[in-house]
Amino acid sequence: MAPKILITGASGNIGSTLVKILREQGIPFHAMLRSPNKDIPEAIQGDFNDPVSISKALQGIEKAFLLTNSSEQAENQQITFVELAKKAGVKHIVKLSQWAADKYSPVRFLRYHAAVEDKIRESGLTYTFLRPNLFMQGLLGFKEPIKQGKFFAAVGNARISAVDIRDIADVAAVALTQPGHENKIYNLTGPEAITHYQMAEELSKALNKQIIFIDVPPAAMKDAVLQVGFPEWQADGLIEDYAHYAKEEAASIESGIIDATGKPPRSFADFARDYAPAFA
Repeated sequence: MAPKILITGASGNIGSTLVKILREQGIPFHAMLRSPNKDIPEAIQGDFNDPVSISKALQGIEKAFLLTNSSEQAENQQITFVELAKKAGVKHIVKLSQWAADKYSPVRFLRYHAAVEDKIRESGLTYTFLRPNLFMQGLLGFKEPIKQGKFFAAVGNARISAVDIRDIADVAAVALTQPGHENKIYNLTGPEAITHYQMAEELSKALNKQIIFIDVPPAAMKDAVLQVGFPEWQADGLIEDYAHYAKEEAASIESGIIDATGKPPRSFADFARDYAPAFA
């Protein structure tokens, strides 16, 4: 049987985890990649900047997981994908959105996710919107300073109900393969709202050495993320995100993961233990 599911963003953290889950479950799928490689045998060619290639990738597809790299083009790329999916006869889109997506938000990422959600609603396709909070795995971007015993952010003592990307992928897999998730929005959080200081404590336990969190001004955080390779646009967006977190606007604990999967979300302690080798 030809695959009826298309996964975009299959080479990223969430997409690759989703690919692994579907593969383990024996679910046939295609993984759209700009440059297919032998590591993902399910791969087919498709480039978000090439509508013709996307149309080809969408042929015969009934359900699609929509995820693009963070870029200034992401909103337009995703809207074009939705339009092409509609023309190709796709029935359902599972979109990776973001916690608190709102077209009036001061955070650019939240505005663009809201615009794409609106486009999907207007298309008449059924949908599942996954709105995760801060990714626990985002700390992997700070693994080098953590190896040296510290990490930093412009967030103060604000609590955040951060979520493990493995749980996000679990919800995506369920929404793609099981009925009952049509036209639903799942807010995805961890089981607790904790501060970055508490994250440092959990990392210290998992690594058996002291890890310190240092609160820094937004300008200092921006300089630091630029130095590790973030483009200017994304760095500015990240600072907007953290201003949102610093106001403790992302501390609510939601039931989206257990509602969708029947399983409780992973805790930050679970993440710290499982990913300890990456920070050692």
